[in-house]
Amino acid sequence: MNKVILSGRLVADPETKYFNKDNGEESAVSRYTLAVQRIGKKEEHDSADFVRCVCFGVRASFCEKYLKKGMKMLVSGYLHTGSFKDKDGKTVYTTDVNVDEQEFAETKKKENESNYVPGEDLPFN
Repeated sequence: MNKVILSGRLVADPETKYFNKDNGEESAVSRYTLAVQRIGKKEEHDSADFVRCVCFGVRASFCEKYLKKGMKMLVSGYLHTGSFKDKDGKTVYTTDVNVDEQEFAETKKKENESNYVPGEDLPFN
């Protein structure tokens, strides 16, 4: 089974490119990196993994339109490994998460919204 579920923050705005498929239909690919906090020993608590994510089609268009640096996201998909030759002819190996599902992990605060939480000292019940 090849299934990945991640929660993390975007380290930069997604990069989206459009291309034509073999049938002439336009499609999109979007790439972004999630900073995913590690859970483990106390000294490892402040470390994070930076996971490259790839979206295609309508998911890529969604990324371009709505995702911004710093947003917390929930992502599920599968690991995909590959390789390519760099400009020096050396083989570079890659590991990406091909995204099947993505959703916002927190709500957007309004500019005038505060962090005030009413307590039990309210004068009414």
